[in-house]
Amino acid sequence: MHLVIINGPNLNLLGKREPEIYGQDTFESYLETLKTRYPHITLSYYQSNIEGELIDKIHEVGFSVDGIILNAGGYTHTSVAIADAVAGVKTPTIEVHISNVFKREDFRHKSLLSPVVIGTIGGFGLDSYRLAIESFLARH
Repeated sequence: MHLVIINGPNLNLLGKREPEIYGQDTFESYLETLKTRYPHITLSYYQSNIEGELIDKIHEVGFSVDGIILNAGGYTHTSVAIADAVAGVKTPTIEVHISNVFKREDFRHKSLLSPVVIGTIGGFGLDSYRLAIESFLARH
């Protein structure tokens, strides 16, 4: 199984940015933990702060991998284009959030991605990514 984790804007600052919300770990260190836990899965990772680059990555992998785990960051609430990219590819996608977006500002309560993904996981810190992997494993 090959899964691709795609992170959007500001998630390159994990471990530095608002640790009370996002925790103290960098994503790169957490990714190593995931790779150790799931040695039988190929886990690829991509992060960009640029909407078009996220769309390009979804297009690139969206017909060849077994699953996409997408944390689009702030674009979750604003990007029709990313939602269209997810809807346009064959690979199933799970939307992930580190924080519980419903405990945050009102504008974060609406996801443009939720209607085009197979499910949404959020509020469990970085463990939300592990839960997404487990969801893909349960589907196979």
